[in-house]
Amino acid sequence: MRMVDIIDAKRNGKTLTDEQLQFFIDGVVNGTIPDYQTSALLMAIFFQGMTSEEQTSLTMKMMHSGERLDLSKIPGIKVDKHSTGGVGDKVSLPLAAMVAATGIPVPMISGRGLGHTGGTLDKLEAIPGFKVELSEEDFIAQVAKEGLAIVGATGEVAPADKKIYGLRDVTDTVDSIPLIASSIMSKKIASGTDALVIDVKTGAGAFMKTLDQSRALAHALVDIGKQAGLQCMAVISDMNQPLGNKIGNSLEIEESIDVLKGKGPADLTELVLTLGSYMVVMGGKAASPEEARQLLEQTITDGSAYDRFKAMVIAQGGDPRVMDDYTVMPQAKYKLPYRAKQDGVLTKLTADEIGTASMLLGGGRQKADDQLDYSVGIELHHKLGDRVAAGDELLTIYSNREDVSDVEKLLDESIEIGAQGEKPTLIHEIIE
Repeated sequence: MRMVDIIDAKRNGKTLTDEQLQFFIDGVVNGTIPDYQTSALLMAIFFQGMTSEEQTSLTMKMMHSGERLDLSKIPGIKVDKHSTGGVGDKVSLPLAAMVAATGIPVPMISGRGLGHTGGTLDKLEAIPGFKVELSEEDFIAQVAKEGLAIVGATGEVAPADKKIYGLRDVTDTVDSIPLIASSIMSKKIASGTDALVIDVKTGAGAFMKTLDQSRALAHALVDIGKQAGLQCMAVISDMNQPLGNKIGNSLEIEESIDVLKGKGPADLTELVLTLGSYMVVMGGKAASPEEARQLLEQTITDGSAYDRFKAMVIAQGGDPRVMDDYTVMPQAKYKLPYRAKQDGVLTKLTADEIGTASMLLGGGRQKADDQLDYSVGIELHHKLGDRVAAGDELLTIYSNREDVSDVEKLLDESIEIGAQGEKPTLIHEIIE
């Protein structure tokens, strides 16, 4: 078998066989296929696409290229959640605790952020002492005992994806649905969970800007999951404005704990309850999303979700005082108001640009080795569709430098006030 023949087949729109895909993945991992041929196949896939069967085959080959977690020592149906990412997206933090409080084990393997703000692991590291790197044995033991753990990848998970992703980035083939879907699902299947709920974002602050693109990706992800024997469904949620009110690492931990106390913002709480309801149904603790939602709401009312999150913080070495004293986390020196320049309705609050504003303050990474400032970020006081008056504080800039003119300039371009506007739909579609 020759790599050039595989490239030729896909370039001409043919369906690649299991054997051809295995040859490709083996060559990527052992280095026998040069980068220029890998890049050529990626471009052919970008233009010709893949069938559902091809996507699943590619995913499974990538998954088997590395280690797979064995979670069989954890009793019960293990349920995880994945998000395609967005600004202010701290859903995993309260969600894991609430679902765990219903008696479902939640072994969550998360990542770091590159871009707007830190990823889930970066946010957790804003809690003094919190360890996101656990051995496989400790990870499994913690989930079995406490019901949840949120950690970075253990072992060598899907090494083929790591190599392919690096080439996708420099060959402009990142936004290929078969390549996105196989990348996400190879790692999630390797994590060893029994069921997966996927939050596919759509809109200005999302990877997929249109509903059609988001729908296509959601279907691809669910199809792969089902063909791989995984319980799987997807929710398409809005990312035309930041989720919740706070953007930044310490700030998003604050807001996550607020949700567990019943004081979280309405949109964030609603999305957590929606995703969590399907996780609870998949985990066998409720017969319907409506019944599951009641169970999740009860975990807030009775404090059990708060207790689960606190138990996770303690188990992973974090300072438990953070649950009631947010000042144990890094705090910004300056809190600077950004005010409305006219009366009207907030019609534009571009999520990705507001995320970039947080990054300029030091809350996100422009390069992989950038150091984060956990204390900085942005707090919104109004959302799309809100009526405001000139001089109202639209948001607060949390900064460790007094001059934030670069941030204000970006915000000027990202925020518009008009005569009329609507509140966006939060949940666009549910794909079961």
